[in-house]
Amino acid sequence: MSAPIVISGPAAWNRIVYLEHLPEPVPHMQFALDDYETVGGTSAGKSLGLASLGRPVLLHTLIAGDDEGRRVRGALEASGVGLASLPAARTESHLNLMARQGERVSLYLSAPADPGTPPSADLAQAMADAPAIVLDLSERSRGLIDAARRAGRPIWTDIHDYDGSAEFHRPFIEAADWIFMNADRIGDDPRPFMEEFVRGGASVVVCTLGARGAIAIDRDADADADADRRLRLTEVAAVPVDVLDTNGAGDAFMAGVLDAHLAGASLVDALGAGARHAATVLTTRHLHPVLDRVLDGGAQPA
Repeated sequence: MSAPIVISGPAAWNRIVYLEHLPEPVPHMQFALDDYETVGGTSAGKSLGLASLGRPVLLHTLIAGDDEGRRVRGALEASGVGLASLPAARTESHLNLMARQGERVSLYLSAPADPGTPPSADLAQAMADAPAIVLDLSERSRGLIDAARRAGRPIWTDIHDYDGSAEFHRPFIEAADWIFMNADRIGDDPRPFMEEFVRGGASVVVCTLGARGAIAIDRDADADADADRRLRLTEVAAVPVDVLDTNGAGDAFMAGVLDAHLAGASLVDALGAGARHAATVLTTRHLHPVLDRVLDGGAQPA
């Protein structure tokens, strides 16, 4: 078996509340359409996706010994995700207010603080052995950037709804070989920002566009040697599916692309694999369909 992909970033225990519409900023009462608890966190989502595709995964995250932490740990381990966790005072927890149109307000009930410790010898070795390292946005991941660079393995990152100016994202952008993002806050045309990142050193930049699929920018390997700035646009359509919930679709897309890329797929084929994997997540109320069995099928951790 190949060495595990190392992923650093958040895993959380969340309560999801569905409403007819998001609350107005005035005192009032609303009835919930549905509510439930589940695993959250972008790194948990990617880890679940990769593990379901048969890739060994080592998730480096902050988890406490509280009830929420035991549930997160139990659900991830039951789904085949390996953990290299650090202790925290409280496990990350959110209250997510959701509308059926996909709108969301996330209220952080707790967010564990990064202890600031260097990676353990075992984690440093795991990064050196990994086919890829995923650094998701978090203080802990930002502190691991130098160690990930020293490991010499390809670095993947997900900058989500980057607005083109947020300083927190910059170290991730500068370190990454593959950059994923969405177009929610970047403006009508994300391509100028994507091209800037490729010219700055990234190998590939991918932007998800929701129901319109995704686009990627990379260097055209077949271009003239003199045209070293020639960039290539690759597009992929979304896979049609009846959408139940959009949580985790972007994480599943990146997991599908990473799995296919490591298997030797071309960029367009890897994007297609990502679109197909994302479609499976749109049909479940959890981060990934594997949690339907783990959390809803009688195997929910205590």
